[in-house]
Amino acid sequence: MTDWPEIFFARHGETDWNRERRYQGTMDIPLNATGQKQADRMGPLLVELLKDHGHQPTDLPWYSSPLVRSAETMQRIRAAFDTTLPDVTFDERLREISFGELEGKLHDELPEHLSIAPGFRQAEYWHHRPPAGENYQDVADRLEAFAAELEGPSIIVAHGGVMRALRRLIEGADTEEAINWHPPQGTIARFTPGNMNLFRAEGLD
Repeated sequence: MTDWPEIFFARHGETDWNRERRYQGTMDIPLNATGQKQADRMGPLLVELLKDHGHQPTDLPWYSSPLVRSAETMQRIRAAFDTTLPDVTFDERLREISFGELEGKLHDELPEHLSIAPGFRQAEYWHHRPPAGENYQDVADRLEAFAAELEGPSIIVAHGGVMRALRRLIEGADTEEAINWHPPQGTIARFTPGNMNLFRAEGLD
């Protein structure tokens, strides 16, 4: 297993497809108004978290999934800082898990054996790969390759599926717990080896 450094991780804000419970995956869906508000409020939260943990935002690398919902979330978070920040590195390995042929479809319109929602997944779901899609082990493999290149504490904006995999990889969460967890939006997770602390932005419902 790769030794992960300290990570400050934000899931992107809400999209209309999140609200509709529509499989999103690698589809490039923008933030809705709620998601923009969530992203705006995460900025001041990250300012405080970095300060509380002794980090200068100019000293840390900033990484994002290249999908637009993550890129806009990152842009809005960075607007809270009053200094020139390092450029964002957009890394393909931080993309959301691919749901293949399920993308664009509502959870409720798919047969039960294809659409297994969080809360109803067995540990074996970690290896469940939808048609033309990925499973969580695929995501974990690309995240391990990404982590091997990190040189120290880092800031990441990406996706719920990525966040589930990080709970397994960094926190050491039980597989079944990780894949049934609902990663919240409007929060920032601080990951350290064997641990995750979740912080919620103020002013959100």
